[in-house]
Amino acid sequence: VGPEALSLWKSKSTFTSFGVFFLQMGWGDLGAFGEPSKETPNLDQMASEGMLFLDFYTANPLCSPSRAALLTGRLPVRNGFYTTNAHARNAYTPQDIVGGIADSELLLPELLKKAGYINKIIGKWHLGHRPQFHPLKHGFDEWFGSPNCHFGPFDNRALPNIPVYRDWEMIGRYYEDFKIDRKTGEANLTQIYLQEALDFISKQQGRQQPFFLYWAIDATHAPVYASKQFLGTSQRGLYGDAVREIDDSIGKILKHLQKLGISEKTFVFFTSDNGAALISAPKQGGSNGRFLCGKQTTFEGGMREPAIAWWPGHIPAGGVSHQLGSVMDLFTTSLSLAGLQPPSDRQIDGIDLLPAILQGKLIDRPIFYYRGNEMMAVRVGLYKAHYWTWSNSWEEYSKGIDFCPGQNVSGVTTHTLEEHTTLPLLFHLGMDPGEKYPLSFPSDEYQRAMERISVVVQQHKATMVPGEPQLNVCDKAVMNWSPPGCEKIGKCLKPPKSDPKKCFWPH
Repeated sequence: VGPEALSLWKSKSTFTSFGVFFLQMGWGDLGAFGEPSKETPNLDQMASEGMLFLDFYTANPLCSPSRAALLTGRLPVRNGFYTTNAHARNAYTPQDIVGGIADSELLLPELLKKAGYINKIIGKWHLGHRPQFHPLKHGFDEWFGSPNCHFGPFDNRALPNIPVYRDWEMIGRYYEDFKIDRKTGEANLTQIYLQEALDFISKQQGRQQPFFLYWAIDATHAPVYASKQFLGTSQRGLYGDAVREIDDSIGKILKHLQKLGISEKTFVFFTSDNGAALISAPKQGGSNGRFLCGKQTTFEGGMREPAIAWWPGHIPAGGVSHQLGSVMDLFTTSLSLAGLQPPSDRQIDGIDLLPAILQGKLIDRPIFYYRGNEMMAVRVGLYKAHYWTWSNSWEEYSKGIDFCPGQNVSGVTTHTLEEHTTLPLLFHLGMDPGEKYPLSFPSDEYQRAMERISVVVQQHKATMVPGEPQLNVCDKAVMNWSPPGCEKIGKCLKPPKSDPKKCFWPH
């Protein structure tokens, strides 16, 4: 595709629809990325028909902030999905969180409406569960899924079970109306989410309506689950069963697009919200391949993600890109495909990936690794500099919580928050993707690389305007006691007296 065609897409979009598969999987969970059991044939085929991104990153090593980043195109520290309760702490949106996505943020579906798109989210929202944070108030037209993870079952006295919504109102609760067997791992939710996707696509195709489908299911998030027909079918245990079912579902969605004759008008992107949760391994955790540590950390295993772009007839089959990419780029790229410009009244961190996808260009840009309110590391080219290191605290580690099991690297995977701002730890990720061998401080290579990186960091910090932190205050009274629609199905519960407190974030 030449620059003239690319210019045409930008000036007058010939593009119809697109979908984003946003799940929790590790870089090493797919056969296309080297997983030896080869149990993801459909995702592997998607890669062979599209483009693999080998250097693609999430914006945070935890689920809620990375989802906020994808939908706003902005770092969590800008869009408010962070905490200032303690330095460099991971924070998300549990049931008792008071905050959520701010009205001042512009989400991708809100902007797509201007181009006539119908937008649906299937699965986990995780950007706040109070009524003002409802996804249909932030640009989505339809929703089938839940505001939080499927933790539980709870007793509905101390903690309420998580609601499942259809559009504006709940239609039941996990474990009560939507069964998840914690002993066997059996649950039919992925099949339900699959059918929701197929029905939505068919409906919009029948109307000749451009659509945005955000398929954000949670089967691979502990407690892991899979449908009966997939249980016991993987060499990788229950987690592998869940991955196999997701792979099968994605294959059916892509085949459905082809059957309806709209695959060449539909851009599809698959990626993850954070690295595999090694703390859940081996039974309920995935693989981050060669990379260090996992979810919750700003090492490569926590933030480098599998990523595949698929658009038959437009993306050359079998492509591989080393473009430094980010989930935030999906915001900007999607707007570009829809013929829209990103908002000009705020800092947008995502870039337009179309030149990389359609023309094979490499765009020079850094990747920033944040943990809470702190920039922990930055990648420029093949070099990554750690300004702070921390896996998890000694106190939590002594309880058996380990984000880097079997991967201790002396002076790198620290159990206290260690500052390296004077002399950052520097790694060449091309030669040392596992971040095991820091470059020598006095070496010429170190000096040259840090000269370049220091300029990037100074510019970044000089222009950083943090958003109002949304993840500071917790209150049991705001839990999912009486969500909208609970009266109709007899699922309302009495909330306790309001008692707001500072949230405690141990990592």
